[in-house]
Amino acid sequence: MAARVRREGRSQLRDGVSPGTESVRGTYGRAGDAGATEHYEDPAYYDQAYADRVEDVRYYVRLGVAARGPVLEYGVGTGRVALELARASVAVTGVDISKAMLARFREKLATEPASVRKRVALVQGDMRRVALRSRFSLVIAPFNTLQHLYDRKDMEQFLARVRRHLAPRGRLVFDVLLPHADYLGADPNRKFGAPRFRYPGRGLVRYRERFEYDALSQVLLMDLEFHPESGEPGFKTPLTHRQWFPQELEALLHYNGFGDLLISQNFTGVAATSDAESLVVSCRPIPGARGKNA
Repeated sequence: MAARVRREGRSQLRDGVSPGTESVRGTYGRAGDAGATEHYEDPAYYDQAYADRVEDVRYYVRLGVAARGPVLEYGVGTGRVALELARASVAVTGVDISKAMLARFREKLATEPASVRKRVALVQGDMRRVALRSRFSLVIAPFNTLQHLYDRKDMEQFLARVRRHLAPRGRLVFDVLLPHADYLGADPNRKFGAPRFRYPGRGLVRYRERFEYDALSQVLLMDLEFHPESGEPGFKTPLTHRQWFPQELEALLHYNGFGDLLISQNFTGVAATSDAESLVVSCRPIPGARGKNA
C-alpha cells in the first residue's frame, strides 16, 4: 500500500509551483484516519495502479511455501499477495480494515477454483485489535502496511497481536519504505505532475502530488490530485506514511520481545544498504520474553 508514483519514478516527475492546502500536524497521523484509509476506498484504481508490482508477491509466496503455512497477512487488501499464496497451495487468513478492499478480493475469489477459495479466510478489522483463535507459522504485513501505524503505542499493540498469533518458531516478516531525503525534504508548496493515465470509470486524468513531512511526528503526507480531462470536477486523496527508521524499528522490536532480526532490501534477500527503496524485516519472538502489551 503506497502512492501511485513510486520512488523509482521520482526522477521523471515534472514540477510546478502550487501551494498546499492541508498540513500534517493536527489533520493526519492517527491510525484509521483519512490519510490511512481514503487511498483504499477505490479498489479498482488500486489494482490498476499496482498491477506491475510483482517482486514482493514472489518474495512472500516463496516464504509462505517454505513455511508450509498457514499464513496470516495483515493489510490483505484486494488479495494481491494472498491470492497467489492460495494458488500456491498455502492456506492464508487475511485481515484488513477496508470493507471495500475485502469486497473486491471476494469478487476475485468467486472466479477461482474451489481448491483455491477454501484456502482463504478473510477478516475485517483493525490489525492492532483483531484476535484470532489460530496460530500461524508465518505472519506477514506487505507493502508498507505498518506505515499506517503512527506511534509507539500503535506498534506495540500490533506486535502483541502478532505474538499471540505466531506458532512456536514462527516468523513475522514485513516491509516498509526506507526514509529518503528527496521525499522528506520536498517543498510542501510545490506540486509534481506525472504523465496522464486512464482512471477506471473516469477516463483520462492528469495527476499531481505534493509531499509534506512533519519531522516531529515522522509522518509524510502525500496529497494525490486527479483532474479528469472530461471536465468533471477534480478530486484529491490524502495518503500518510509514518516513517520508520531502521534503528528505531530494531529498538521497538527488541523491547517488545522480538529477536533473530534480519533486515534485507528490495525483496532480494541481500543485506540492506542506505540506497535501498524497501526494507524487508524478518524476526521472531524471543522465547520467554514478554512484549509491552502481553
